[in-house]
Amino acid sequence: MSESNPIIACEGLRKSFGSLEVLKGVTSKLYQGDVVSVIGPSGCGKTTFIRCLNRLETISGGKLNVMGMDMSAPKVSQTALRELRSKVSMVFQHFNLFPHKTVLQNLMLAPCKVLEVSQAEAKDRGMMYLEKVGLGAKADFYPEQLSGGQKQRVAIARSLCMQPEAILFDEPTSALDPELVGEVLNVMRQLADEGMTMVVVTHEMQFARDVSNRVLFFNQGIIEEDGDPQELFYQPKSDRLKAFLSRINN
Repeated sequence: MSESNPIIACEGLRKSFGSLEVLKGVTSKLYQGDVVSVIGPSGCGKTTFIRCLNRLETISGGKLNVMGMDMSAPKVSQTALRELRSKVSMVFQHFNLFPHKTVLQNLMLAPCKVLEVSQAEAKDRGMMYLEKVGLGAKADFYPEQLSGGQKQRVAIARSLCMQPEAILFDEPTSALDPELVGEVLNVMRQLADEGMTMVVVTHEMQFARDVSNRVLFFNQGIIEEDGDPQELFYQPKSDRLKAFLSRINN
């Protein structure tokens, strides 16, 4: 990781929905190879933060630079958005798979449409990443034929098909039954071990503590603490973080 060249940098980032200010001046830098877990109570701005990073939300104020591209302006060209989303993929809480397409067709769509790769290459790439997440045998299945954990692994494979430089995860296990959480976290641990840059909004504290190299604790629209997971979990500085950890540990 180069300390001088963050791949994502925000300064005084603000986001409002009407009169409700959700992000109240967020400043952070993320570097190649970082695995950053974003934790905090519901409604504190975690999901809005990572949606801003991928320009799924337009910021209301401050500065945002992603992969060397200025994403601060009210309007960004479609070309710039396509480039951004080819480099920074997103895995959503509810999978967002197309129900009328097979698993493999879901994986081929974005590489063909956005990256303009050939059908043959997109198919090969799709099968490679399905095998990686342990679902090569499900290529011709439709999403409704899969469990929630399998759908989320397909969604991760779909992101990998774009061969991104970073992946954003928005609570990727919160919609899953408890017994399915492990299979998704195992894939994410493997990606972290391989050096994938990841920003993960999560309620899985063991993942945040054991897999991340940094944790951001959000509270009321700001980053209350930012640090090493072991230090943040076992020696929290702020009263709000102490209270949050005591609630989730009880």
